[in-house]
Amino acid sequence: MENEKQYASKHYAYYPKGDFPVYLAYGFRPILLLLAPYIVISIILWSLAFSGYINLSFISNLLNWHMYEMIFGLGIAGIIAFFLTGVPEMFPGSVPIIGTRLLYIVGLWSASRVSFWFMDFLGVYLVAILNISLTIWIIALVIKPVFADVNKRHISLAFTLVAILIIQTMFFLSVANIITIDAHSILILSLGAFIVLILLALRRINMEAINELLEQENIDETFYSRPPRYNLAIFCVLFYTAVEFLYPNNSILAYLALACMASILGILNDFVLKDNNILLKPFIIYLMSIVVMTALGYGFLGFDYLNEKINALNHFRHFLTTGTFGLVFFIVMIIISTIHTGRKIFTNNWLHLGVFLIIISTFIRSFIPFYEEYTIPAYIISSILWSIPFIIYMKIFYPFLLSSRADGIKG
Repeated sequence: MENEKQYASKHYAYYPKGDFPVYLAYGFRPILLLLAPYIVISIILWSLAFSGYINLSFISNLLNWHMYEMIFGLGIAGIIAFFLTGVPEMFPGSVPIIGTRLLYIVGLWSASRVSFWFMDFLGVYLVAILNISLTIWIIALVIKPVFADVNKRHISLAFTLVAILIIQTMFFLSVANIITIDAHSILILSLGAFIVLILLALRRINMEAINELLEQENIDETFYSRPPRYNLAIFCVLFYTAVEFLYPNNSILAYLALACMASILGILNDFVLKDNNILLKPFIIYLMSIVVMTALGYGFLGFDYLNEKINALNHFRHFLTTGTFGLVFFIVMIIISTIHTGRKIFTNNWLHLGVFLIIISTFIRSFIPFYEEYTIPAYIISSILWSIPFIIYMKIFYPFLLSSRADGIKG
């Protein structure tokens, strides 16, 4: 295998000439610097709103706008970090977006978030224009290298991004009463699209992180993600999502959700190598927790559909949002903040705590229907627990994001 220095030099061969502020030296740096505190602030605000301690009077439908901001507001930030970091890797010859161009993208994301919280002054149409424009911009940056690639290896990522853009546009058209499709149903559709994108991204993320760990452990083996396992899971999620959108409350949804659970759990077979079982390595457990949490989400949705006495679909979906999204953000932010700053992936007790707290907060939030008399304390406790990992992230990784690469290479 190429050593780290050779790989990084090859990876950054097309890095623009000139000096740039370190926080604008690569796509992930400014967005992660902003995303972590935004996650903490926004989740606390939402918990106080749902608990009745603050009144977000500009929001007509608290649940729908909460779902939008937590799925699209945070999700698009994750997309920016992933693609602006990954495109030069996936498509050799691509010029990394840094400096002023990067500042404009991050500025538009920031403006989109500010516009959301001041929607009563700025109006929903401006919020829509800013948010949709940002998604279009990211797609425009990704489309060219995807279709220029002779093998079209990552075309599914581009199609998923386009689907997310269409769904986002549908949501704003529904809110503006231009189309009659229920906005909540559109948001549930968007959740399925983001889960598909996460599964597609995990194929690459797992390969990069696990091979890095194998090299650190001096294990002479290469890890490859098995596309058929991911493709089966993606097919099941797409099928379930489509049926749920077109035929809500259909009895077949229970079995489709359980099929999603089984197919997603099948991805765990990837984590056993031919000669070296790596299942008990701490960071591998982190990566597997994403898969398990996603499978649990669909498992509990299936459980809800099979039990008429339980009406907790919106609560159980928090396994996919609080759980899957939370773990993906935290773990992928760690991977990016180490590998792409010229450092080795590591774990410590603080990071263990972060993963544990995301998992615990997910169960507290998702199981509220079983202790409804404690709903408000559960909202607040789960939100506080969910925010702590990102405070830990800021404490440990901000110095990495605000300093040059440890290996001396630009980026």
